[in-house]
Amino acid sequence: MSEVFSSEVFLAYSTYSTVVLLKMLLMGPLTGYFRVTRKVFVNPEDARAHGDKDEETSKKYLRIDPDVERVRRCHQNDLENIVPFVGIGLLYALSGPDLSTAVMHFRIFAASRIFHSIAYLVPLPQPSRGLSWIVGMGVTFSMVYRVLKAGVHL
Repeated sequence: MSEVFSSEVFLAYSTYSTVVLLKMLLMGPLTGYFRVTRKVFVNPEDARAHGDKDEETSKKYLRIDPDVERVRRCHQNDLENIVPFVGIGLLYALSGPDLSTAVMHFRIFAASRIFHSIAYLVPLPQPSRGLSWIVGMGVTFSMVYRVLKAGVHL
């Protein structure tokens, strides 16, 4: 088992999974930053804590802001794509792929997710965000195919 965890493929998987998970983790504080700087909250206690202490006056901070929602949607998209990559990528890394092919999969996925966030937050014109999502999803499905192909015992 220690050979598996010290293999070059597993180390590459660990590195790129850590990169995309860190990117996803940073989206939470970024959402909080946007909420605080724009004084936009969804909970009354947050509005009171960061705005006027008066309950009636703090209600004006209970609203929706397009910039906050954009960051939240970007974070949601990360959850929908990075979490499956981490699980499928682990199975893929354990299926014994060629190192260069595995590294290519991991790098392309990480780059597509980073570019997706940039395209979402800037925002860049479409189809940049859509294409980056498709590339990342394609990589994930490629790994799914390879895991299933390696594990088929009919």
